Amino acid sequence: MDPLDRRLPMLDLRMNLQPPDVGAAATAAALLADPNRARIVRMLRDGPVCVCEIAAALGARENNVSNHLARLRDAGLVRASRYGADTRRVYYERDDEACRRALEALGEVLR
Repeated sequence: MDPLDRRLPMLDLRMNLQPPDVGAAATAAALLADPNRARIVRMLRDGPVCVCEIAAALGARENNVSNHLARLRDAGLVRASRYGADTRRVYYERDDEACRRALEALGEVLR
């Protein structure tokens, strides 16, 4: 018998392993993989911000910021609303519960 064979334990192959459901984590990771979307989510942690303020902070065009916000809104991570008499501007805020679930899903993968 080869000396190497004695040092290696015999492992039973588990051909019936089930893959974990990582759909929510993969979706969150894909959304936040874009640095501007990640910045936007972080900016919204401090409270509602309008598109023009986000665009100025990022040095980006408002239509590009709006496209990023639409993706985040479709995923449920942010929501839009109009405040008070200023109905011209749309303000965005984080959905903290949705962000908590996304963080939890990512944590399950990375633990």
